[in-house]
Amino acid sequence: MTSIAPVRWTPPPAPPARHPKNIDVDVIALPGAGPEDTLINDDGSVLTGLYDGRILRVSADGKTINTLADTGGRPLGLEWLPDGNVLICDANRGLLTLDKNNRIATLLSEIDGRPMRFCNNADVTEDGTIYFTDSSTRFGIDEWMADLLEHSTTGSVYRRTPDGEVTRLATGRAFPNGVALSRDRRTLFWAETATYGLYKLDLTTAGAEPVQVASIPGLPDNIARGSDGLIWVAVGSPRNAVLDFLLPKPPVFRKIVWALPDALKPKAADIIEIQAYDENGALVHDLRAQHPGFHMPTGVRERDGKVWLGSIGTSSLATFPTP
Repeated sequence: MTSIAPVRWTPPPAPPARHPKNIDVDVIALPGAGPEDTLINDDGSVLTGLYDGRILRVSADGKTINTLADTGGRPLGLEWLPDGNVLICDANRGLLTLDKNNRIATLLSEIDGRPMRFCNNADVTEDGTIYFTDSSTRFGIDEWMADLLEHSTTGSVYRRTPDGEVTRLATGRAFPNGVALSRDRRTLFWAETATYGLYKLDLTTAGAEPVQVASIPGLPDNIARGSDGLIWVAVGSPRNAVLDFLLPKPPVFRKIVWALPDALKPKAADIIEIQAYDENGALVHDLRAQHPGFHMPTGVRERDGKVWLGSIGTSSLATFPTP
């Protein structure tokens, strides 16, 4: 287990009292754990990546599940590329591609001579420009909680152009996670898990700084712009009162928490929280559900009246109609 060097940080106040809408979800059991993200096909089927490296295709009704490939790593975010291939953010291997013959290839494994430690999520423009996050240079996927406890802000947001040039757009970020482009592709949004925030960056202005546009009532994970134009946010878990209490305290307390057996460390709540914002940061949908077969949503996709959820903490996908 990697040791941590906690940095003091005072969490912002929680958002105002909320009255989320309770919804029902349908759950589809999978032959493996940790379907972190989802990607919707034109035929309604869905792709997802599992903890063991497999990429699955799940039929729209959930009755047929096929294995397409194995990345040999830990696939997280999935996106369509302009040529119809799939971009895979593999936490351990970097940016990969899955072609139409189900072959895996490496697109980008290191930046400035340094292997990516935690390639997490991406979005892609029509010309093939990729915007993506590397959440931490300190910890990998198996120790993601250590980064939240340490709060050392080593994450970055990048752009890769079709000619292979990689530019760091934002650095010193606290676990940057999900990524989504605005409808006009002039603004980049991302979720920052460790600061409970949704941020945006003006891509048309040189030297622009990130601006927080929304305070999330929990740990935001993947985000995606839906067919409805909204920025959908998977809230992996509500804010943890113990973590919020410890963050501004002497670092030794968080070191003690990290040294505890896994069974005693903070856990994600057994609820499902999903939000959707407009591009100005106004909350449009605030949704909550509970289901014995699904919790800790980490991926969300809205398309044509249906929302799909992935979860790093279960062996299932979940769906519900767009409100």
